[in-house]
Formats: sequence, structure tokens, C-alpha cells
Amino acid sequence: MFFLSYFATPYPLPKLDMVAIPDFAAGAMENYGLVTYRETALLYDELLSSASNKQQVAITVAHELAHQWFGNLVTMEWWTHLWLNEGFASWVSYLAVEALFPEWNNWTQFLDETTSGLRLDALAESHPIEVEINHACEIDAIFDSISYDKGASVIRMLQSYLGAERFQKALASYIKKYAYSNAKTEDLWAVLEEETGEPVKDLMITWTKQQGYPVIYAKLDGHDLLLEQTQFLSDGSSGPGSWIVPITSCCNSYNAQKKFLLQGKTDKVHIDFTTSQSAEGENAQNCWIKLNIDQTGFYRVKYDDELAAGLEKAIKTKKLSLMDKIGIVDDSYALSVARKQTLTSLLRLLNAYRYESDFTVLSHVTSVCLGIDKISVDATPELCRYIKQLLINLLLLPAKTLGWDPKDGESHLDVMLRSLLLIALVKLGHDETINEGVRRFHIFLKDRKTNLLPPDTRKAAYLALMQTVSTSSRAGYDALMKIYRETAEAQEKSRILGSLSSCVDKDIVLEALNFMLTDEVRNQDAFYALGGISLEGREVAWAWLKENWDYVSKTWPSSSLISDFVKSTVSRFTTEEKAAEVSEFFAGRMKPSFERALKQSLERVRISARWIESIRSEPNLAQTVHELLQQHQV
Repeated sequence: MFFLSYFATPYPLPKLDMVAIPDFAAGAMENYGLVTYRETALLYDELLSSASNKQQVAITVAHELAHQWFGNLVTMEWWTHLWLNEGFASWVSYLAVEALFPEWNNWTQFLDETTSGLRLDALAESHPIEVEINHACEIDAIFDSISYDKGASVIRMLQSYLGAERFQKALASYIKKYAYSNAKTEDLWAVLEEETGEPVKDLMITWTKQQGYPVIYAKLDGHDLLLEQTQFLSDGSSGPGSWIVPITSCCNSYNAQKKFLLQGKTDKVHIDFTTSQSAEGENAQNCWIKLNIDQTGFYRVKYDDELAAGLEKAIKTKKLSLMDKIGIVDDSYALSVARKQTLTSLLRLLNAYRYESDFTVLSHVTSVCLGIDKISVDATPELCRYIKQLLINLLLLPAKTLGWDPKDGESHLDVMLRSLLLIALVKLGHDETINEGVRRFHIFLKDRKTNLLPPDTRKAAYLALMQTVSTSSRAGYDALMKIYRETAEAQEKSRILGSLSSCVDKDIVLEALNFMLTDEVRNQDAFYALGGISLEGREVAWAWLKENWDYVSKTWPSSSLISDFVKSTVSRFTTEEKAAEVSEFFAGRMKPSFERALKQSLERVRISARWIESIRSEPNLAQTVHELLQQHQV
């Protein structure tokens, strides 16, 4: 009923069927009146599925149902406008689930999509939302985070600029006007302009026809906030792009917000500290100023030191919204990768999140922590164990609060947070968490109905178990294989496949990789094993991919899954030498089906190499790590 109301247009067919298909490479497909899914995207069992599985099923189903309007009733004119299908379906799926399950705080979780789009679009090997397609073999490559996640995010940005009510009415008019026909991006802009009177085309053309996005540099100069935009790229360079940017800002309060369009390279905003709802006596030195309120804009912000210090204090004193806390840590991580700020300053910022307890914020903090851990292994071998301990301490407080066991009446988000934190602590090598996971697994192995290892914590226990496995002590691996072979539940099989290759023993990693090519693993599920590979296993995985490339390329000749093989294997490396080696191997093997994925993966390798060089040159990193460790022992 949500979509019937939102689009103000009834579903035109007499019925709608949904079916789960055992062998199905995509997540789902929105066939008109008969939506097909892979099993894990549709089927949910209260006893066997985790909370995150439940949420993902809801999002996927909402996405496919939205396609009955955006995609089927109104269809894109050509593949260039694919984002009209996928971006809108992604955006409105979160809107629908938020209406159905408001307690999930799903709209805040939408920032997962925005972050995914921002990270991919910061590559030189990205592409515009609207990309010319001249051959059928080029189509698969644009079913990516640009069409889906960036597309959805710029829609959210436009909705915020126009206002939710005006935007909804205009969309309803667009659906009615182009029902049972084709439309292109310009048709949507025309309807939005007609309905709202706003210069939508001029604003949005800068976001859909050029790749990338800006970083806004913000500097306080007395009572003026000086702004400057430049294209953000993760390699640290500045691209030529320029955008019309919907800027939002607030000072010390969300009650007095300012909105305007940044149409040139620079501009300034007057900050009136006396009317910013600040406490009596506060001034520019002890207030906070936040741009891109609730992360509605598809851009990053680089604050000067004074502004950054104010925001760090606001995080510690819980003055900011969940979305703004997410945006600040994501921007800071991206700026560190691009060498626009130091890892030292990023670690100090993370310290401000020490007492955070919200799932939506901690999911992003955890992602940043794991990224730092991975790069520090190669960048600072002598310091990485101290950095690892610092990251563990950051996550340990909320993890201890939740524990391993579910509590009566706890929220959906706390259930997901428990799983998130336990998995992260295992990956960071926290001995206590690993030992407890192994203990619970052995109880579960004897009694599959035990309440000591429900579906939400099994992945953490499986990963913990694999940390104890070696060639000479492989009982844990064999036990997981036994469970895999006995279960018929697709979500359980995916949990196990994603754990088998996480072992540090290279022979076991190789065995797990070979297993995924057997008849016991469906072709659609092979990427689960690749996704679990540890840093210790990356050379094994690369050697394995080279040895099996002919088989892999024939088994998945044009599927997006072959791109997953390339990305999962190549992106873990961090040296220019390895990038050159990978380039040489694929020089005579390149295919359109994975060409873009390979170029993006190689770019990520080179970005990591430059980040490592930058980290090694930071003079105060070791001192800062040890100071922070002393501050927050758990």
C-alpha cells in the first residue's frame, strides 16, 4: 500500500508473485508481475535467519516492488538512463521500509548507500551517473554503486532541496505522464521544474552528466565561513569538476539552519554567533559549525583545525545528530586515505566516539576501524599491534555492554550491533572474543538448538573458530564443513563460506578456495568465500586466481560475479609493484565484462600505496597512539 499511496498510481496488474530461485546470480529481478530472487534475498525464518538477514530481505523486496512503477510502468528510454530505474528504486525502498519499520532507523542506515557511492565515485576510474552505452557488453559494468547508490543519494539530495511534499507530488505527476512509455533523465527534470518552479535541470545536470563530486573546504574567518569546492579524488589529486552544490549549515543548534546553492568555486556564509542558539557566553572559539546537515548532500567537507576541534567536542558532548556523526567520521577517513589529513588526526577523532552506543553510527566507526587496521599492517608493522589495541579498546565498551547473549525486549538495532561488534573484534584479533566464540561453537556443534549461538552471533563464532585452524589442527575447518553439508538453509551456507577462507594458514585458505569451485558450491555463491580472505591469505588468493583463471573466466564469462573475483583478490594489495604484476597478468586477458572492475581495483592498490607512504612520514603517529592507549584502557 505504501507505493500505491506514494506514487498516487495503482498497481496495474491483477496480481504480483514473488519466487525464490536456488541458482540465481543477481540479488533479484523485477519482472513485471513475477519478481524473482535468490533465496537469501526473499526467504526469512525467525529461527534460522539473523536480524540483518531480515532487514536485507525487507530492503530487497521493497526495491523490487518499487520497480513495478520505476522501471516497469515507466521504463528508461535507453541504458544511459539506467539510474532512473535503480537509483529511484534504491532510494524509495529505504523510504518504504522506514515507514513500515520506523524502529529500525532505516533512513539513517541509508547513509551506507551514500558512503558506498562516495567511495567508488572518488576514483578516477569511476563514471558519470549517465554514461553512454554503445554495446551490449558494456551494460553489466554500470550495474554498480554509481547507478544504485550515488543515484539514490543525489535523489535524496534533490528531495531535501525541493522539500519532501513537493518532490512526492512531482514524482506522482511524472509517473502518470510517462505510464506505459519510456522516459529519459531530462523528462524527469522537466516535470520537476514544471511542478516546483525550481531550476532542477541546471542543478542536477552537474551531478548526473559528470563523474565525481566535490569536497567543500570550510575555514572560519571572523564571523564568515569561507567555502571553496574542488573535485575530490582518493588519490589525493584535484579533478576539474565543478558542481552546483546545495549547502546546508547550522551553528550550535539545528534550530537555525541556513540553505543556499554554491554555484561557483568559492563563497562565504555569515555566522551570527549571538543568534545561533548557543549557550550564554559561547563564541567562535567554543561553538560548533556543521555543513551538510544530516548528510543530505553528496559531497564531503574538510574543516579547518578550529572547526574540526569544535565538532570533535560536539561529538563527545552528544550535540550532533546520528547522521552528522556518521558523516564526520566517514569524511575524515576518506580525507586521510587521500592524504588531505593525517592518520594521527583521524585516530584522535575516533577517540571522540568512545562512548557511542548507536548501531548506525558504530557500523561506520567499525568500518573505519577495520580499514585502519588493514593499512597499518603494511604501513607501520612495528606500530600496528598498538593501533590494533587502540581500535579494540574503542569497540570493546559497547561490545561488553551487549555481551554475547540476546536480552529480552532488546531492539532490532541492538541485535545487529552485537553481531557487528563481535565480528569486528574477532577480525581485530581480540583474544577474549575469539576464545568465547570458539567455546560457544563447540557447544553448538553438539547441540544445534542451543540458545548460546543464535543466528545473529554465528558468523562471529565461525570467524573466531577459523582463527584457531591450521594444517596440523584442522578440526574446526572440518566441523564447519560438516555443518555446511548438513544444512539446507542458504543463509547458513553463506555464513560458512564467508568464514572458511578467513584462516591465516595458507594451506587452509587454498583448500577453501578450491572448495568453492566444486559442485558443492553454487556458482552464484562463490564470491562469499572470496570476501572472507584475510591479509595473510591475499597472496594465496592471487596465485590461486592466476592458476584457475581460464576456468573462472569460462564459468562466469559475462556475469558481474567475475568482477567480484577480480575486486576481492586484487584490491587487498598495497604496493605499486603488485599493481604492475596484476596489470601484466591481465594485459592479454582483458574482457569488457570486468575491465572497469580491474581498473578500479588497480587504482585502489595505488591509492593504498600512496597512503602508506604518507602514514610512514607522520612524525607524531606513534606518540599519539600511545597517548590514546593510556587514555582509554578498558
